[in-house]
Amino acid sequence: MRHPFAALATRDERAREQMDAPDADPRVLAKTYARFRLVNAIVSGERAVYRRWVRPRLSPVWGTRLLDVGTGSADLPRRMLRWAHADGLRLDITAIDPDARAIAWAMAQPHARGLAVRQVATRDLVAAGERFQIVLSNHVLHHLDGRETGALLADCERLVGPGGIAVLGDIERSRWGYAGFWLGTLPFAGNLLAGTYIRGDGLASIRRSHTAAELAAVLPPGWRVRRAFPSRLEVAWGSDA
Repeated sequence: MRHPFAALATRDERAREQMDAPDADPRVLAKTYARFRLVNAIVSGERAVYRRWVRPRLSPVWGTRLLDVGTGSADLPRRMLRWAHADGLRLDITAIDPDARAIAWAMAQPHARGLAVRQVATRDLVAAGERFQIVLSNHVLHHLDGRETGALLADCERLVGPGGIAVLGDIERSRWGYAGFWLGTLPFAGNLLAGTYIRGDGLASIRRSHTAAELAAVLPPGWRVRRAFPSRLEVAWGSDA
């Protein structure tokens, strides 16, 4: 009998997330966006990202521009703005996503001072000559194929201003991570996560994701990958990366 974790030995590029489908149920999609903030607070290490990469680059005097790529529900930039405000620091965030459904949901939420939500791709910002001190993404890389990943990394290099940094966070594919997500979400499958795509898509995401070694072998010069908790990777480029 095949070991249940045998499929995790290699990246499963055929795994598909239901919420990415053009015919995804709008009601299920909306509930999924609404629940992202709860799941991301646990699995995305966003507080650690803020402490390590964002807060040291902020000032109480001058504003810092941050770009959030593939923002989805824009829950991560909203929290970072709250943390920066609580720390007495100035931060402006542009949150982008090419998916019109995600942008519509994010824009329908209460206004957050310092947040601009836009339906554009990184290449559009490059063409417009935009620059940011910090470029972040969360759980985007596993959605991409090799060509798309290369294009995103190249765009990030062009979008980072002098002395800035790009940090692309994602899941690290592992048996521990898969088992942990499966078990951790099981008690909530029939209540908190019911009627969302989160559990099924989360498991598909892990199967699609990379290991640190896989990414390190293909990253362009200047980029490096580091492991983070819990079962996460951070692909970084720029000043002090």
